[in-house]
Amino acid sequence: MSAAEKRTAEKVGTNTVKAWYLAARPKTLTAAAVPVMLGAAYAWHITAGTNYRFAPMTLCFMFAFIMQIDANLINDYYDCLRGNDNETRLGPKRACQQGWITLPAMRKAITVTSLLASITGLPLVIYGGWEMIGIGALCLAFCFLYTTSLAGKGMGDLLVLTFFGLIPCSLTTYVILPEHQQQIREMPWAIALACGIVVDTLLLVNNYRDTDNDKASGKNTLVVKIGKKATEWIYLMTVPAAQIIIITQTNNPIQGTLLSLPTLLLHLHTWKTMRRIKQGEELNKVLGMAARNILIFGIMTTLHIIIA
Repeated sequence: MSAAEKRTAEKVGTNTVKAWYLAARPKTLTAAAVPVMLGAAYAWHITAGTNYRFAPMTLCFMFAFIMQIDANLINDYYDCLRGNDNETRLGPKRACQQGWITLPAMRKAITVTSLLASITGLPLVIYGGWEMIGIGALCLAFCFLYTTSLAGKGMGDLLVLTFFGLIPCSLTTYVILPEHQQQIREMPWAIALACGIVVDTLLLVNNYRDTDNDKASGKNTLVVKIGKKATEWIYLMTVPAAQIIIITQTNNPIQGTLLSLPTLLLHLHTWKTMRRIKQGEELNKVLGMAARNILIFGIMTTLHIIIA
């Protein structure tokens, strides 16, 4: 942590508002917002703003934010139980491990956020049919499975592609569209895939930083499997690959290329910084840079989809 973050951590009281704020990890909400943003933009592109349904769009944003917080709390709780968040941890300190939030209080909070997400997502049945209940249940189930099982088996990146790309992008577009336009062929599958690839850069940096700790704890992430050198090159290729997908989906490649430049340049700088730092707590800075890049990608791609 930076000196400012350390000073903040020292002043955190047990189960206080500040403790819950830190446990929620609001900086990660960027990753939840961007897929919904792109799905909403694609719906606008299809409808040209006619019969555009703002109510389901708002519900999608709310559901995504609450689910992200829920996932963060689940991750905090179970990593504490397993002893993953020990004194060797390089990432931002976790609330349960630090004693900022008690385990019983965290269990109650997870119950509340899970119920709140379910209640928020339920009205989407009105706009997308009863299938929305199944999709919501799937999101909630994998929210738990990611931390408790799948992340340690190298499936984290696939889950990011699915739950931060394919599902939120396509689902948001689907429920916003008027019923007569809700067709599978209209779904932004390519854009959703590109989004998932970009959001996965956050996980790649996180696991790149934690490689040694993950090896020691038996957590078999993709980075542990392929090594840090190969991860660096995969990380470099992610954003260019996503931008190529986006550009080929629209009829104005010049505009798409120009709007992709800010993200590409920031991504290249982030990659160079990651390779220079290599290891240690300083990589948390790269994590922040990756989150910023995701947001810039979301804004620029939204503009491209709407005006292309």
